[in-house]
Amino acid sequence: MLEEIVKERLVVLDGAMGTMIQKYGLSESDFRGSRYAGVDVQMKGNNDMLNITKPEVIMDIHRKYLAAGADIITTNTFSSQRISQADYHLEADCAEMAYEGARIAKECAEEYSTPEQPRFVCGSIGPTNKTCSMSPDVSDPSARDLSYDELFDAYCEEVEALIRGGVDAIIIETVFDTLNCKAAIDASVQTMEKAGRKLPIMVSVTISDLAGRTLSGQTLEAFLASIADYPIFSVGLNCSFGAPQMLPYLRTLAARTPFYISVYPNAGLPNAMGQYDETAEQMAGEMEVFMKEGLVNIVGGCCGTTPEFIQAFAEKAKNYQPHRVVPRSETLWLSGLELLDVSPEVRFVNVGERCNVAGSRKFLRLIEQKQYTEALEIARKQVEDGALVIDINMDDGLLDAKAEMVKFLNLIASDPDIARVPVMIDSSDWEVIMAGLKCMQGKCIVNSISLKEGESTFISHAKDVKRFGAAVVVMCFDEQGQATSYERKIEIAERAYHILVEQVGMDPLDIIFDPNILSVATGIAEHDSYALDFIRATGWIRKHLKGVHVSGGVSNLSFSFRGINYIREAMHAVFLYHAIEQGMDFGIVNPATKVTYADIPADELSIIEDVILNRRQNASEDLVELAEKKRAEQEAAKLAASQGGKTVAVSDEVWRKESVESRLGYALRKGIGKYMDADLHEALEKYPHAVDIIEGPLMDGMNEVGSLFGAGKMFLPQVVKTARTMKQAVAILQPYIEAEKKEGAATAGRVLLATVKGDVHDIGKNIVGVVFSCNNYEVIDLGVMVPAEQIVAKARQLNVDFIGLSGLITPSLGEMVHVAEELQKAGMHIPLLIGGATTSELHVALKIAPVYDAPVIWTKDASQPPIIAARLMDRKQRKSYEDELASRYEQLRQQYQEKQAKLMSLDQARDNKLNLFGD
Repeated sequence: MLEEIVKERLVVLDGAMGTMIQKYGLSESDFRGSRYAGVDVQMKGNNDMLNITKPEVIMDIHRKYLAAGADIITTNTFSSQRISQADYHLEADCAEMAYEGARIAKECAEEYSTPEQPRFVCGSIGPTNKTCSMSPDVSDPSARDLSYDELFDAYCEEVEALIRGGVDAIIIETVFDTLNCKAAIDASVQTMEKAGRKLPIMVSVTISDLAGRTLSGQTLEAFLASIADYPIFSVGLNCSFGAPQMLPYLRTLAARTPFYISVYPNAGLPNAMGQYDETAEQMAGEMEVFMKEGLVNIVGGCCGTTPEFIQAFAEKAKNYQPHRVVPRSETLWLSGLELLDVSPEVRFVNVGERCNVAGSRKFLRLIEQKQYTEALEIARKQVEDGALVIDINMDDGLLDAKAEMVKFLNLIASDPDIARVPVMIDSSDWEVIMAGLKCMQGKCIVNSISLKEGESTFISHAKDVKRFGAAVVVMCFDEQGQATSYERKIEIAERAYHILVEQVGMDPLDIIFDPNILSVATGIAEHDSYALDFIRATGWIRKHLKGVHVSGGVSNLSFSFRGINYIREAMHAVFLYHAIEQGMDFGIVNPATKVTYADIPADELSIIEDVILNRRQNASEDLVELAEKKRAEQEAAKLAASQGGKTVAVSDEVWRKESVESRLGYALRKGIGKYMDADLHEALEKYPHAVDIIEGPLMDGMNEVGSLFGAGKMFLPQVVKTARTMKQAVAILQPYIEAEKKEGAATAGRVLLATVKGDVHDIGKNIVGVVFSCNNYEVIDLGVMVPAEQIVAKARQLNVDFIGLSGLITPSLGEMVHVAEELQKAGMHIPLLIGGATTSELHVALKIAPVYDAPVIWTKDASQPPIIAARLMDRKQRKSYEDELASRYEQLRQQYQEKQAKLMSLDQARDNKLNLFGD
């Protein structure tokens, strides 16, 4: 019934239990009662035991909330599990506390329930006083106070008692560690299955600071990704803050989550004495903002709220419609501490391969020798080089793979630079996979499952993956063995797909097929088509098995050419270029690879493509000949070095002879910082101003990188290296730029720059900041992932003249619109400059300019903003410039509308189809 009511109207939750208990002034003896009079532990403060010793107090509180209009009351069982009750030596009584808490609440709810207003009981499950994701020991970041299995068992006991006591739903609240939350959801689902019940599961997370992260470090978006595949009824926010501080996070939930949304804030922020000063009337007005914007379905109160507050909320709730739930994401969400949204803009997810004891002798040695700090450096380096996911594999005959997997994953969790990206748990031992899953708060990838042991094992493993809310790599193996031909690859993939989707109930987005990348140019003719068969199978899978992804271990391809790195990397670049074109969007590769498709000389490219695409016989022989030539060059270079000469790659000899502009562009494209200092100092002698180098050859190089990336000839890790090199160049030029500024000159204006929320890309914004500085503007850079509310507040506080918004990914376009709307609501009239790879003048005209009364200007590149700013700062030019913008935007809107009007509807197109065969 709750499932139906929440669609029709706003549902009211009760308020704080602890705040109300304090009002009764209970003593130590009241808490103990006669039953616990002799227990040698202080009991006052253990509110859950009152279900046994003072049930009349708890019933009285429930009745007051019900009389105030609460549709849902929560049981007094926040800590009714053995983890928390161990502090009071009452582990043996926790199930009774949970049962009595549910029974008491149910009795009260039934007293007040009517056909017009049925009342419901939510079984409250708290996070416990321990965490699965963080170490209690600063000297040992891999240590844990609590294992997943211990917490899971404790929650199962509590949930079973709550169900037996008659609850109508479960609420997992005040979540500060997502792994604890996953254990609670897991326990709830499995306990319900055993009991033959299916109750709504509500989840409420608490944000630990205004940066919008949980205590265990996840962003709200990453948290949503972690729980998105569980059978959740609602997700929301509680505790931490007052209502106003929760507004931006509720907007994030409303825009992204496919569940109903709840909110029950504290009564404002605590004062110096830890008390809450807000009145019911004040807080009701703040809660009304959520209702008016259509952000919520369930409203209530946390710390400091009482029945008076709930009554005020209930009155407000009568006037508003509930939030309409948004559809599920059509892209795969993965997460570490941050969200990885595998959207079309990502193009290719580079899975770092170096933390694999089977593939890296260095990593194996470090793990064997327990040199974990150095092993973590390998993981960190992969993330720095652009890996979007890191693969972890501990399968070695001389290692305890399970123990090492747990140890290393726990260590990763303590390092935010690594933990921000999702993990791929890689093992051929299912026990190791399971142990790894129990360490991960984020949504990770399991590598892998297959049909080689039959359908029964395949289904069992797939259900385990689903239980932990993970994605999974599905290898194209079956009972007959490994698929090597195109036909076998697609046969196994189709069979596995139907089992996973139809029998297991897995979301296709969580399925990543690996059709087996096998070695080519081995000298065996049967192997010649392996690469092409993979590429063809990739195209078929992406076309016919909707929603899935395709991955592979790319290094397998070039196994025949071990020791000749150039050939291996060139083969990988060619293979990826064609495979990605067909839909391969994941790959286990070395993120530090240097060779791109565009780097390969035409004659070499032809030979390599002949092999990869199996275009002609004897192509392998030509590749072997090329490889021998490259090997000879390598050995000659080594010999020269051993004899005191300088080791210089052949390609280096060529590009170092070009003009300084060409050298700078090449260095950017390749991510080579080695010569940057010398080349920039040479350029400083040629160009009159340091900023001219940025606006000239460096920007030309960045534009070329953008073109190559857009054409699929460079991949994200290589672009990351480019961005790092560009930052290095700007840092070298910065002192010269500062020196050229006129001392004592009046500031031209004040500019606020920010990469919008949800976007971490900042190289373009940083360059704009430098260019503005060179033109004597004061620049305030808020960094990346900046919420709209922070932009508005800083703009007002600092009285800026311009705001510059940057974004690289498509979702940033919507966030830019949101920033403009918030500026409009705040009554501000500051010109807004829009820039970034996905932005366009048309989007500004159609979406941003119409919602903001001040000028909104699209900037094509970093050289334009100061020119635009100068026109807007000139009183004589500003009006005419604004008129030009308005006229231009109106023209773009009209052209767009005319173009859209020419498009037929689907039904019209079908009516107009070509009839070749008559009726």
